[in-house]
Amino acid sequence: MALNLESIYVDLHQNPELSFQEFRTAQVVTEHLTTLGYEVHTELGITGVVGVLENGDGPTVLLRADMDGLPVVEQTGLPYASTSHGTAADGTTVPVMHACGHDVHVTALLGAAEHFVENLDTWNGTLIVLFQPAEEMGGGAQSMIDDGLYDLVPIPDVVLGQHVTPLLAGMVATHEGVTMAAADSIDIEFHGLGGHGSRPETTIDPVLMAASFTVRVQQVVSREMAWNEQAVVTVGRINAGTKNNIIPDHATVGLSIRTLDAGLRERVLGAIERIANAEAEAAGAPKPPTITYVDSFPLTINEPSATAAVTAAFIDNFGPTAVIDSGVLSGSEDVGVLAQACGAPLVYWFIGGVDPQLFQHVQGSAGMPADVPSNHSPLFAPVIQPTLQTGVDALVRAALEWLG
Repeated sequence: MALNLESIYVDLHQNPELSFQEFRTAQVVTEHLTTLGYEVHTELGITGVVGVLENGDGPTVLLRADMDGLPVVEQTGLPYASTSHGTAADGTTVPVMHACGHDVHVTALLGAAEHFVENLDTWNGTLIVLFQPAEEMGGGAQSMIDDGLYDLVPIPDVVLGQHVTPLLAGMVATHEGVTMAAADSIDIEFHGLGGHGSRPETTIDPVLMAASFTVRVQQVVSREMAWNEQAVVTVGRINAGTKNNIIPDHATVGLSIRTLDAGLRERVLGAIERIANAEAEAAGAPKPPTITYVDSFPLTINEPSATAAVTAAFIDNFGPTAVIDSGVLSGSEDVGVLAQACGAPLVYWFIGGVDPQLFQHVQGSAGMPADVPSNHSPLFAPVIQPTLQTGVDALVRAALEWLG
């Protein structure tokens, strides 16, 4: 019985799950892969699922999809919009939405898995379909490896994956070399001495430390980097205090850092730590700040020759006007961990998910209207078709560059 991909997609969209909590999604995937005849391994990295299909001698190809949703209130107004809730790491109840399109990724990979079962006479080798948890936290790929992924499945000759973006549905974008930025999330806790707001002289104010650090850390990009170097340093969160007339004894700053070069990454992170320690010392803090690296994403680097082959295959399949160069993106991914861990080349590309009607006024261009919601927006909602079919076709066509 053929998979009803649109039905699967709607079901997944209505039932998103947070990172490392994708138990229902994993069960859906497991049931379909088992029905299709794959050798299935479950509970890798808590909820990860891997299917293996052997079809004679030949290369081994790994196709990857991520499964987790985000703590976002969906505002799309779709009849199949999510009303789900989940439990965040701090124990609070939060809304959950597939605001980054991972439901598209899972559905498309199931479609590709079905294609290869139904067309065994067109390919040779071994296909691995991997459904990864917790991409949004940056730890899902590594967790599957730590649970013995490559002891259970053959080492792949190539790792392939894709992500839906606000491009016109039906379009595909590739890029050779560095394709997505490395990302680091850091929490810095400044330690002070609390007291009454009317007597600041009896305190050491951590709020002032956090505020001074927030301003000073902007010099990392504006004054410590050359004109041709690229990085982003964002302070996205400052938490301190409980009442207006109480100076607290600690304040926490949360940062997000994006870099496109390993050496530059080390310089930027070192500068941030230097500034944090200097602010604490200047304020006379009782001890240095506590610096915690919350999560980290490596650079996403597409191997040039493999990417060129996949790009040529896409042009042949979708046509030259439907395939563009994505350039280098400031977003981040952990798919590269799967390739780095086994020494395989990586090819990671992007598919469009925007309703073509929104692009009718954009003639002969892949340009995006300014009001089209992007990934992580509460309004992000890829049009079901041709997005799903493009996702299936892209995975199949790329894999056939090795299996065909």
